[in-house]
Amino acid sequence: MAELVAAQSPRVGPPLLVGLLALGVVAAVATARLAGVDPRQAIDAPAVATRSLVFTDGADGSIAVVDARTGLLVHTVAPGEQGFIRGAMRGLARERKLRGLGAELPFDLVARADGRVTLLDPATSRRIDLESFGPDNLGAFIRLLTERSNP
Repeated sequence: MAELVAAQSPRVGPPLLVGLLALGVVAAVATARLAGVDPRQAIDAPAVATRSLVFTDGADGSIAVVDARTGLLVHTVAPGEQGFIRGAMRGLARERKLRGLGAELPFDLVARADGRVTLLDPATSRRIDLESFGPDNLGAFIRLLTERSNP
């Protein structure tokens, strides 16, 4: 009779183990996220070139790009041109505005040993990995890194 009862009782072992495993995975991911770990972000390669830049809007719709170290003009983005630079900077400026920060603080443009180029906002800790947007868009920022300042 005991064999008949054992044969009819449902097996709870495997489903219980699968449930506990799923719960453990969810708990591990939640802990990592709450701790600020982002698994998508790779460790940065060493910087080979860095330039601190200030972006200032002109009354005519242009953007003056100034080397923060020297105070000299690096580049002027003409009104309606270089949409990627405009879009990237608009997003970073919006984040600063939400935090009550001004536009006078410089952004860091960093070329890395592995070929990646990163635009960093030290004021908000936001970053844009520019190589993700294709060679033409990346090239617009590389020019800002390499252009000579104009007096």
